[in-house]
Amino acid sequence: MSGRVAVIGAGAWGTALACAMARGAPVTLWGRDAGVVRQINAERTNRFYLGAAELPGAIAATTDLAEALDGARFVLLAVPAQTMRAMLAAMVPHLHADMVLVSCAKGIERDSGDLMSAVIAHTAPANRAAVLSGPSFAADVARGLPTAVTLAMADEKAALAAAEVLSRPGLRLYAGGDPTGVEYGGALKNVLAIAAGIVAGRGLGASAQAALTARGFAEMTRVAEALGARPETLAGLSGLGDLILTCGSAQSRNFAYGRALGRGEDTSGLKLAEGVATAHIAARIAGDHGIEAPIIAAVADILDGRLGVDAAVSALMARPIKVEGQ
Repeated sequence: MSGRVAVIGAGAWGTALACAMARGAPVTLWGRDAGVVRQINAERTNRFYLGAAELPGAIAATTDLAEALDGARFVLLAVPAQTMRAMLAAMVPHLHADMVLVSCAKGIERDSGDLMSAVIAHTAPANRAAVLSGPSFAADVARGLPTAVTLAMADEKAALAAAEVLSRPGLRLYAGGDPTGVEYGGALKNVLAIAAGIVAGRGLGASAQAALTARGFAEMTRVAEALGARPETLAGLSGLGDLILTCGSAQSRNFAYGRALGRGEDTSGLKLAEGVATAHIAARIAGDHGIEAPIIAAVADILDGRLGVDAAVSALMARPIKVEGQ
């Protein structure tokens, strides 16, 4: 399997992925903002999203979707989960059947409850869908620091072939045949990272942080498995690996958002945190399926103003005692 790569979305994550892909071959990067595109092409930087990081010369940025997609075999979709469906609809006239559409977003569509692979299947049914997720800060990937993520497809052999093509120096892709598990891991860890940020912002201590991360992992696994994922997938890069990364670093937008909540700060000026939209739909899905997800529910309650931070913490600590591992 071989082919040219296009990246859709010139934010921090899309630009970082373009940097990684450009270390193997020329790559086209589509962006909505003409000013960002001009800066990438003229100055080899994307200052708004990636600061002073120098971008490889093999990246060609454009605002023209047809130009970006022309001749591409792999299309990395690095747009927010809540805009994925509209983005795909705009792309459909320019797609051909042998393109592999790779979702690089970590979220659940709020209105429908669909994972991104389902959004691809509904919107571009002629194309194969893949998902890419794992512990990966954009700044690290842009710099070429060692990073490992998972690329999953329903056909594991196809995923392995794609992972071999898309791996680059500094970016190692593992293949998986459980896209459901990979997507739920990537989406739910964002909600749990908000919870971890709240713990940090409220000054609840390192013991609480460790407990939140461990119980969050158990909750993530329970929810994902009940919805069709393999539990071993959640123990991998896209579940436990990403959870460890985002629950312990302010580089995570979700952690930073939660920390601001814990401190009682205004969050209106913060960058997009995918976990905010995901918390609502994840809590609803868990409730509809009778899945116990108290941390996710608590985050949704805090975000919706139904509970204050202190009341939510007290409620979690007062839950009935249970056997660990459940």
